[in-house]
Amino acid sequence: MNGKGKGIFMTTAIGTLRTGHVGLNVTELARSLGFYREALGFDLLGEGKEEGRRYAFLGRDGELVLTLWEQAEGAYAPATAGLHHLAFSAGTIEEVRAYEERLRALGVDFAYEGVVAHGEGAASGGIFFHDPDGTRLEISVPTGAEGAPAPTTGAPTCGFF
Repeated sequence: MNGKGKGIFMTTAIGTLRTGHVGLNVTELARSLGFYREALGFDLLGEGKEEGRRYAFLGRDGELVLTLWEQAEGAYAPATAGLHHLAFSAGTIEEVRAYEERLRALGVDFAYEGVVAHGEGAASGGIFFHDPDGTRLEISVPTGAEGAPAPTTGAPTCGFF
């Protein structure tokens, strides 16, 4: 943005960007750490235990995927600016269904019942659920959800839940 509040848009890419990791604010680190490790199978790569500065680095195969920061004072608020949802990609629809089974056994709150398509007639889809602080989460695949219902008519399923 320039000094007058008008955006300056560059059209030349500097390099190739990809998501490095995502950081989430949580209310209780121990509870969230347990959820992400048990429900989603993340490994603990490192943590800070100092009072007032607690955090955990989570990942797979030594690669950082998610950082939890214990600095939230309240639950996730979907109506405020910021994170809409955090989506994870699975390799197959069978993996999505296996996560669904694990999450149900843990009593996790789901946004929709079972696997749903990303939109009407879409081959992509997955499961949508919430972490202990109410953060919206998704595990999906690009194909394999053919024939699954689309709970939101005329719009992406992952946009309105």
